[in-house]
Amino acid sequence: MSLDPAVPDHLPEWLAAQRWYAGKGSTPALERIGGWSVQVDDVTLSTHYILDRSGSRAVLYQVPLSERAIPLVGVEPIGAVNSRLVYDATQDQAYAPMLLNLMLDDASVGSATGHRQPGTAAIRVVESSVLRGEQSNTSIICRVADGNPVIIKVFRALHHGENPDVTLQSAIAAAGSSLVPQSVGSITGEWSDTGRADGVAVGHLAFAQEFLPGVEDAWRVALHAAETNDDFTAEARSLGAATADVHATLAEVFPTRETTAADVDAILASMRARLDMALLEVPSLQSRRPAIEAVFEAARTAPWPPLQRIHGDYHLGQVLTVPGRGWVLLDFEGEPLRPMDERSQPDITLRDVAGMLRSFDYAAGSVALAGGADTAAGWATAARHAFVDGYIERSGVDVREHRALLDAFEIDKALYEAVYEALNRPGWLEIPATAIRRLSERSGARSR
Repeated sequence: MSLDPAVPDHLPEWLAAQRWYAGKGSTPALERIGGWSVQVDDVTLSTHYILDRSGSRAVLYQVPLSERAIPLVGVEPIGAVNSRLVYDATQDQAYAPMLLNLMLDDASVGSATGHRQPGTAAIRVVESSVLRGEQSNTSIICRVADGNPVIIKVFRALHHGENPDVTLQSAIAAAGSSLVPQSVGSITGEWSDTGRADGVAVGHLAFAQEFLPGVEDAWRVALHAAETNDDFTAEARSLGAATADVHATLAEVFPTRETTAADVDAILASMRARLDMALLEVPSLQSRRPAIEAVFEAARTAPWPPLQRIHGDYHLGQVLTVPGRGWVLLDFEGEPLRPMDERSQPDITLRDVAGMLRSFDYAAGSVALAGGADTAAGWATAARHAFVDGYIERSGVDVREHRALLDAFEIDKALYEAVYEALNRPGWLEIPATAIRRLSERSGARSR
């Protein structure tokens, strides 16, 4: 594929149809600002950094393409250049081995540099396939000659700075923890950015790690337990302990610091911005505004624990249950709607605790919406208490002493959920709305 700065004519229509394209409903306004290319036998593999200016803010996409003279069987081409067919490279069997070789060799190609996770053995890919259903990235599952499969996450939207999904999981794995998949390596890239003083941005392009096939995520396990009213307290308690272990590891390998008044102001300002957004999308919550504001104000005057790195978007769907191994945590990218630089900053561990508490509530709420067991609410209460008990036992930190903060973070998460449901699944809106009413009323009763 030529690295000519012109955007190929066939690209805008294809790009607009991809699940990871954020500008749905608009016509792409594309500009190529960089990229790199490598030849693998008779296949040209190229990565293009494509800036889309069609929305209210520009988004930079990573678009890997492959160019072949002989058609790929069962794969539709995007277009053609000089009598050669052009494909989405993630669908090409030549692409995944190239990425892994770049990582494992600590090699550089053009503006891309591979980084090998220390202790990683050689890997020979037998076959690769794209994981279906993802919306923001593209993940490629690689069956290898020896050992567990490998998953390569290709980041579609690019951001300057370290991606916490890469840095946090790699650091936790390097510390000897089995609570995350073992890391293989990563690739970083450089591209032009006129908004930066030196005109250059650097960020992660791809990340490879152990893939755990044939396992269930904690959401499915918990949902089944809620539907059948099976006791889930032992599992919730052990998940609380695993969460505390991961937080302890992150505090050991990354800097921590005391929370300042400026930090508190910034976090509460973010919560209030979320409240404003939620009230615009869900006007029925307007009557709860004074009570929610009171929760945030109570948090302001409460004692705040130190700041450290956290998961950032923690819920049951981000955890796997692996036979013989226990819980394994995934996807440390942080909340998708938060800017990348915010996601990479130290935060409050209570944000993760609140996220998981909301997730237990969601499992029960979804059962209730489906007309399931009327015991679901009691199931969620028991699971929430057990999770907190496990976290306290392992961490030695009594999060119940931070109830004012925990309520604020849980309401903040529920407001985030309310916006999402209003825009995507209105029939589910009652789940976060009920939580917002319950939490604000409980906090108000406690303050009287």
